Formats: sequence, C-alpha cells, structure tokens
Amino acid sequence: MTHTPGTTNQPTTVLITGGNKGLGYEAARRLGDLGWRVLLAARDEQRGREAVDRLTADGADVIFVPMDVTSDASVASAVTAVSQIADRLDVLINNAGITGEQVGPLDQLIGPADTLPEHLGSVFAVNVLGPVRVTHAFLPLLRAAGDPRVVMVSSGAGSLTIASERVRPEASVAHLMYPTSKAALNMLTLQYANGIPDVRFNLADPGFTATDLNHHQGTQTVTEGSDAIVELAAASPGPTGQFRGRGGSVPW
Repeated sequence: MTHTPGTTNQPTTVLITGGNKGLGYEAARRLGDLGWRVLLAARDEQRGREAVDRLTADGADVIFVPMDVTSDASVASAVTAVSQIADRLDVLINNAGITGEQVGPLDQLIGPADTLPEHLGSVFAVNVLGPVRVTHAFLPLLRAAGDPRVVMVSSGAGSLTIASERVRPEASVAHLMYPTSKAALNMLTLQYANGIPDVRFNLADPGFTATDLNHHQGTQTVTEGSDAIVELAAASPGPTGQFRGRGGSVPW
C-alpha cells in the first residue's frame, strides 16, 4: 500500500534504533510531541520498556520494539513486529552507535598504534553494518510510505575535512574506530541516496553533545544535539544526500 500524505488518519510513523537513551531518546520525545507514532527500538528490553513508559506517561504514542542491530534474526523479528503495528514506515532513524573499546583510568579510547582488527570490527558491526542491516530489512515498509526518509546519525568526527583541521576538537585525539566508522557511514548514505531515489537518505551531525558516549563531557544538551536529527526526519518534502548539523551543512 502506498501512503499519500493527507489521505489517511494514521500518524507519521518513525522507528528509532538505540532509542532508550541519549540522542535517540530525545528524538523520540520530540517527535512524539509532534503527534508522531514512535517505534522505539533498543537491544536492552528492560531499558527500552522503561524509556517507553516514561514517554507514554507524558502522553506520547510510543511502542517498544526489541532490536539488536547486529543480529539478522533480531532485525527480522523487529520487521515482523512493526508490520503488525503499521502498514508503512515513514521515517527510519539509524541512531544506535558505539565508540569502541576504551582503556586506562580515564577511559581513553585505544590509540592507533594499539588498535587491532577486532577493535574496528566490533564498532563497524554496530555503526556501519547495523544501519545497512536495518535499512535493507525495513526498505519495503519505507517504500509503502508517501515520502519515506532515512536519517543516519553520523558525526563531525567522520568528516575528512574536519579531521584535517587540527584546531577542531574532533581532530584533537587520534583514534581509528569511531571516526572511521562514521566516515564509512557517510559514504554509505551517499550511495543509498544515489541508488535509491524513491527514499530520501540524509546524515545528521549532532555535534559535541553530552551523552554517555563521551561521559557527558559534551558542550551541547541532547535537545541541541537532536536538532539536526529532528529537522531531517520532519522535513517533508526535503533534501536527500545531505550532511547537516544544527548550524547547517557539514563538510564532507
């Protein structure tokens, strides 16, 4: 079934991976406030259900969907669950992500000289292969919508331009895992946008936001960090193949 905006009473439906905390949770809260139906996906069922309980207590339409983005079986089960809730998916937000293995009393990321293939593998499994797995699985439901869009949550740390500017905080510490995974995600998203013109694919850079990924050292609130995510999710009609932060376009 093809959804044409304005011809149905069904709310806009969004699926958010890693939605139980941080940027994913804040995006869920904000889109729920817009009257959207939010499908909050999380690997940890207890934390996911607790997040849903908090959001629904404030009146939002939020449903928990168990999903481990690294598991084919888990993602397939999530597709089945979503298909029983809605006949389409208007927006997919691939938000789930990790920084990589840390070491030392200050929880510093492993440096380039000590990084092994397995360190990269675990990060790419979530940050790169996860979005590919989830996008592929949900593409039929996305294509059933009138203006389907996918928002990939990236980072300025994945920008080659920013990484080459030594004065930028994203370039102040060298490590191989997180930045390279986000650079790969950026290219993947461009290829999706080039190859699947009936779905809009964009990248959101939250900026240096206080989340548990950086031990809450970020200088932005999660509301500020989710600005670009919400903007790209809600833009209908809107762009495709763009890399945007809350201040506008982000250099590749």
